[in-house]
Amino acid sequence: MKQPTLCMLMLSSILLLTACDDKKSASTSGTVSSVNKASLPATSSIADTWLGKWNGPEGTFIEIAGGDGKYTINIADLDGPKQYQGTGTGNQITFERNGVTETIQASNGADTGMKWLAEKSDCLRVRLGEGWCRD
Repeated sequence: MKQPTLCMLMLSSILLLTACDDKKSASTSGTVSSVNKASLPATSSIADTWLGKWNGPEGTFIEIAGGDGKYTINIADLDGPKQYQGTGTGNQITFERNGVTETIQASNGADTGMKWLAEKSDCLRVRLGEGWCRD
C-alpha cells in the first residue's frame, strides 16, 4: 500500500514540475505586435511597435512617429489631417485633442466599432468608432 502511494506522489510531482516549465517557456516566447520583446530597447514600450501608418475607412488614417515614449501623431479624418504630441506609457499613447485627454490602444477590427474594419486583427483605436488597422 505504501508503494502505490509513493508512486502517485512522485508522478504528481513530475506533472506539477512539467506544467510549471511549460507555462514558463510559453510566457517567455510570446510576441508583442509581431515584435519580440527581447529585441526592443529597455526604454521602449509596446507603442514603439505602432510606428508608421494605419489606415481607416474612406481615406482616414493615423500615422505615428517618434519613439521611446514621445510620439508625433497625425490623424486624418474626414475634416482633414491634424497633428498632436503624445506620450507612451506601457501599452498606450495618451495625447490631448480639443481639451480632452485621449488614449490610443491596441485593438482588433471588431472592437473599433467600425464595420469596414471588422475582419481585421492588427488595429489601433482611440474610442468606439475611431480606429485604424494595418493592411
